[in-house]
Amino acid sequence: MQEQTPYILIGGERMLATLCDRFYELMDTVPQFATIRALHPADLQSSRDKLFMFLSGWLGGPDLYVQNVGHPMLRRRHMPFAIGEDERDQWVACMFLAMEAVGIEAALREQLLNAFFNTADFMRNQPA
Repeated sequence: MQEQTPYILIGGERMLATLCDRFYELMDTVPQFATIRALHPADLQSSRDKLFMFLSGWLGGPDLYVQNVGHPMLRRRHMPFAIGEDERDQWVACMFLAMEAVGIEAALREQLLNAFFNTADFMRNQPA
């Protein structure tokens, strides 16, 4: 019997791809996310691909990021960007809206939201 990882529960590769697409669509179009949008390159495809690969392994699916890029080293990779509470909160809000938009079940969405918040908070490198 296959373990019911978050990756499986959200719908696997196809739903994860849809989630990543929606996340970057929101970031690119919703004025509320302008601060985090400005931290990204004009073309979001590379960012989208990296998020997809990272989340695949992070959610219990194939460890694509490690296979293709190496260890995530999240804090180290995010150090060049000023990330404070506002950036953290924008990222989490954008992900919440993306999860809601693609139809991730409410209980799982809340569980993931907590994990996303903790990870995003760990990325902060600016004083509160």
